[in-house]
Amino acid sequence: MGTTSLGDQAVELLARLVRLGCVNDLTADSGGEERAVEVLEDFFDGVPVSMERVSPHTGRTTLIVTVGADATPADGDGAGPLTLLGHTDVVPVDESKWTRDPFGAAVEDGVMWGRGTVDMLHLTASMAVVTREVARRAQRGDAPAHPLVFVAAADEEARGGFGVPWIGENMAHLVPWDAALSEMGGAHIYGRRGADSVVVVVGEKGAAQRRLHIRGDAGHGSVPLGRVSAVQMLARVSAALSEARWPAATDEVWAGFVRAFECDEATESALIEGTYEGDYSEFGDLAAYAHAISHVTVAQTAARCAGPINVLPSHATIDLDIRTLPGIDDDDVDAALVDALGDLADHVRIERLLCEPATASSTDTDLYRAIEAALVERHPGVRVVPVLFPGGSDLRVARRLGGIGYGFGATDSGASLGEVYSQLHAHDERIPLADVRASVDVLHRVVTTYLGMETQNLPLSQMLA
Repeated sequence: MGTTSLGDQAVELLARLVRLGCVNDLTADSGGEERAVEVLEDFFDGVPVSMERVSPHTGRTTLIVTVGADATPADGDGAGPLTLLGHTDVVPVDESKWTRDPFGAAVEDGVMWGRGTVDMLHLTASMAVVTREVARRAQRGDAPAHPLVFVAAADEEARGGFGVPWIGENMAHLVPWDAALSEMGGAHIYGRRGADSVVVVVGEKGAAQRRLHIRGDAGHGSVPLGRVSAVQMLARVSAALSEARWPAATDEVWAGFVRAFECDEATESALIEGTYEGDYSEFGDLAAYAHAISHVTVAQTAARCAGPINVLPSHATIDLDIRTLPGIDDDDVDAALVDALGDLADHVRIERLLCEPATASSTDTDLYRAIEAALVERHPGVRVVPVLFPGGSDLRVARRLGGIGYGFGATDSGASLGEVYSQLHAHDERIPLADVRASVDVLHRVVTTYLGMETQNLPLSQMLA
């Protein structure tokens, strides 16, 4: 590679991955991530790594790349094996709404356009580049003290039925789960008085999907007096849920997020203490995000009550997409629903659908400190702020298997957290090349520091392959 920088390598690999178009439309035969595995196997050709394919379904292939000796557990929260969890699938596109080829990886004015550039192919490419660089350094005698594992996962966009969760349930021995990095950190929060903070994702909300079965009075539509149909009961239940107050966060992670915005003292206290009654406009384009990470959220997403027009129905259902905070379990969710429904609860049966607890990692770990130091080195004077992620990622698998996990990233463009999140699954998804280069450089610093290679580190601006 001569003097080709790590950043240039990441940009080139990112373009190759975007052009593959590994679109996951939530069906078993979509994705085709095996094509990305072939590209990555070629990328690692000739360097001392071990590679293993995992294919739970034809074409839905995950590649596991390992540098170093057999994984040995970490001692407490100290350094041990490190796993980089990337994914190679992307969500579908509506090409009529794009102004560029969504799979062209076109670069204009220092910005690459394409589906997956932000979520999360730029970071997957950075992980591959750093893993190859660590392997090359090991070949030259500068071996890591612990193994480094890079996972290029399939099926993340469909919650991992053929990806990392499948591996965690069926072949967990293939991956060390002690400590892991994945998406989506590194964006900035700019306070009202000029403070600059950079976020690291330390946890994510859980899922507690529910279907409410609602009972009504059956009867002929021509004689409704004295009967309450399931349609009427459904409306009452829906209204009660809309008006309910749900459990709110009062922990230090939420408090740190609030403080980064530098609100006035009274507003800040109300937000942190859970007494806030406003519209979250203090958070600007992150209003919905702030509300989501500070509450158990209950979204009414489907209602069903079908039958002949002349029959009063006796059964209806409402589906609820409920996202929980750390520390809130399924019993807490059901109790909150019953409380919200009041007397209506006697007419409702709660069915549990998909249930996954929220997960979070401590900030008092060597890996978090390595991330914090690398980000401050890249952006002198910033404050690193841990945040909760409102959606889900593969990091939940590492945490549930006893490890720690953080959502990582770096943005030299100065992109705010709101700007970054506005790109997720959006039309005209795009990323500044400066942020690709920042991600690979800062990731290299974190990895080599955590794996005991920091004595050989050059300043980030001088790192070459």
